[in-house]
Amino acid sequence: MYLREVLEAVKVRAAAGDPAMLIKGIAYDSRQVEPGFLFVAIEGFKTDGHEYINEAIKRGAAAVVMQREVSVPADTAWVLTDNTRQALAFISARFYGSPSEKMNMIGITGTNGKTTTSNLVAAVLSAFGLKCGLIGTIHNRIGDRILPVKHTTPESLDLQRLLAGMLTEGVNACVMEVSSHALALHRVDGCAFDAAVFTNFTQDHLDFHENMEDYLAAKLQLFGSPEASANKGVRYAVVNADDNHAADFIKASSGRVYTYGVNSPADARAENIEVKAGGVSFTVGGRWGRCPLNLKITGMFNVYNALAAFTTTAAMGVPVEVIKNVLEDIKGVPGRFELVDAGQDFTVIVDYAHTPDGLENILKTARQLTGARLITIFGCGGDRDRKKRPLMGGIAAGYSDYTVITSDNPRTEDPLKIINEVEDGVKQEAGKDRYAVVPDRRKAIRAAVGMAGPGDVVVIAGKGHEDYQIIGTEKFPFDDRLEAAAALEELKLK
Repeated sequence: MYLREVLEAVKVRAAAGDPAMLIKGIAYDSRQVEPGFLFVAIEGFKTDGHEYINEAIKRGAAAVVMQREVSVPADTAWVLTDNTRQALAFISARFYGSPSEKMNMIGITGTNGKTTTSNLVAAVLSAFGLKCGLIGTIHNRIGDRILPVKHTTPESLDLQRLLAGMLTEGVNACVMEVSSHALALHRVDGCAFDAAVFTNFTQDHLDFHENMEDYLAAKLQLFGSPEASANKGVRYAVVNADDNHAADFIKASSGRVYTYGVNSPADARAENIEVKAGGVSFTVGGRWGRCPLNLKITGMFNVYNALAAFTTTAAMGVPVEVIKNVLEDIKGVPGRFELVDAGQDFTVIVDYAHTPDGLENILKTARQLTGARLITIFGCGGDRDRKKRPLMGGIAAGYSDYTVITSDNPRTEDPLKIINEVEDGVKQEAGKDRYAVVPDRRKAIRAAVGMAGPGDVVVIAGKGHEDYQIIGTEKFPFDDRLEAAAALEELKLK
């Protein structure tokens, strides 16, 4: 594509060079530059792409996009713009032919529930006959083909490349988890969303956002901000009517609004809810008539996730009978209230819950299923929101009979320092006889499993589907599900 074509969607402050030159590719990492590429210099949190402009030129970059002036060789084309992150998004969409405009795009945002909801929606759309793409926390998927994932929402260039690849393989619907980071960092600018789905809004990511107001503002962008949508706003929005911020999302939406809930009037409302260990049952009443659902997944949080998926797909025109059959057939999502069963006389559950609200939701459900004691193992991640650590400690101790505080992904923080901040919250709810500190996560899981008796429920929270632990800047193999299974096998041998 010619340089002038690539730049059509970008506000150019100044430029030099031949606008008719052919651009063969795009890169924001100088190491990925090849001859004839356009290099977009992004100011990152640890490194500044402007410092690597000359390295990119040495590797063959034909043109450079920057947001502050850097001296470049006279034969190198350059473009100055206000925001290179946003420019990268629109340049990438343009270069790859705006693939999002050629498929049904469903963006799902919220603090908790994005992964389960997106998987449910994708399953329904696939059963309806659409070839579905999925972009999310656990993995990316094209039809049945699994692709690795680095971020919940990829960087804009990687996202547009992925969408173009999906289109090439015949995908006509894409369900995407859209994180607040992605919205704030312009990763989804240039995406034409048909639908925006809001799950809930609670505390998280205050290591990144200045405050809760900033966090909320980022989420709201998905629903109607012209800057974050190639088609100047979604066609319809699906909103959790029970959330305290429902009105904000309804007001922000540029399209028709559909609501779901339990306690509030809604287009899809759950009634006669019954939560059991083997699943949750309820009846959806409202705009689409009455539909009884008997799910194999359990917990009130999954009532909301299923309602979100029901409402989204019904609004898209999928028959209620198709939605019912799919939702009732799904056995779960990896790392989301996932059972680890080795025939033991107590229950072991692994869950991704890593926010105060997420932890409270799963522990409420676990408490309902507990015939004896509730034992919780959890820790908090390093280099992330510190304010939530004592809050989560208090929640764990408040709902549990016994709490084991351990390490999560400490990253570059001291694990013991993180644990101490969690322990401050635990102490508010429990005495020394009701909790233990076991920094080694493997030993913590074995300790909790080892103390469990008949009828107990052991919840291992925080990492869910993750198969690694980040210590320092390195990833080490670690899977809570495998560790729990190994601990259960060791019990059999005693």
